[in-house]
Amino acid sequence: DNSSEFIPKCRMCRRQARECAGEGDHHEGMSSDDELAPTEITEFQKSKDNVLEDSRKIFEDVHADFCDIRKILLKFQEWKEKFPESYCDAYISFCLPKLLNPLIRFQLINWNPLEQSFTDLEEMPWFRAIEEFSDAKNLSES
Repeated sequence: DNSSEFIPKCRMCRRQARECAGEGDHHEGMSSDDELAPTEITEFQKSKDNVLEDSRKIFEDVHADFCDIRKILLKFQEWKEKFPESYCDAYISFCLPKLLNPLIRFQLINWNPLEQSFTDLEEMPWFRAIEEFSDAKNLSES
């Protein structure tokens, strides 16, 4: 069984002891064995802080019009209103997800739905901007 290679040795020993003792009601992920040690928590927090610090530098040299999802979508909305034929010919509806993906991922770097104080996706500014753009697109088509 190759999966045992990835389980920490102390946890693997406890698992084997449970199996020998005949404890069949144990569920993976439901024991304190799966909790992190204080040093691991500190190390994780340090790594997380480094990632967040590095992420702040990603868009520092980008003009504000090109790193704000709402502003980008407004440009596309203007294009659609002024030049609907070229907008349609450019297949923008297929391009927008790929264009917005890095910006959305950047917004979600620190988002954790498992924390009690997390923000719902629907409440995030980028989500609302896309929702408004989609509504505007639907209104202009009808």
